[in-house]
Amino acid sequence: MFVPLSAARSRLNVGKGYRGNLVRDITLKVRSADLLETAEQEVTDLLRVRHRIRAGAPDDFYVRNVAQYLKARAKSEPTMSLLLAAVAGISLLVGGIGIMNIMLVSVAERTHEVGLRMAVGARRIDVLVQFVTEAMAVSLIGGAIGVALGLGGLLAAARFGDWPVLISPLSAVIAMGFAVIIGIFFGYYPAHKASRLDPIVALRRE
Repeated sequence: MFVPLSAARSRLNVGKGYRGNLVRDITLKVRSADLLETAEQEVTDLLRVRHRIRAGAPDDFYVRNVAQYLKARAKSEPTMSLLLAAVAGISLLVGGIGIMNIMLVSVAERTHEVGLRMAVGARRIDVLVQFVTEAMAVSLIGGAIGVALGLGGLLAAARFGDWPVLISPLSAVIAMGFAVIIGIFFGYYPAHKASRLDPIVALRRE
């Protein structure tokens, strides 16, 4: 919020610790972004004259422009994106391994059922599709829970933290798509193992 210096001192108790008309910060606005460097140099020269700084002596002030903040942000964005991608990759790997273990246990417990299905005419591809579909269902449920928790966290931050949030439906769709891919990828091995069972041996399993 910008207010007159006199009002800031008299009503907001700001700047009373400084002598005379000294201020701590000055904010300037230029007409065009192309003039930022020129304006920065002119401000630096003017302040050095006003502060009576000798030639070659260091400045006793700092001059920063918006372009510097944008450059710093641009440099940090790739690092943050890489960190987020690494966290997401580890999460997907752990979730995929969990799905594969669940499906392996399911295949082991339902060996007799698989043998019975194949004995009455089910093809190997039918068994494969069945277990891959089940793995996709498990991953979709997990993805839906994750999306719901994410939306809940955003809404909580918007309400209790008074933060502006932007909910992108495309992000939810992409998340669910990745869940399907993980289900297919990690569910294929258990499904393939189930489809390769010998019906006679499988029927003997209890």
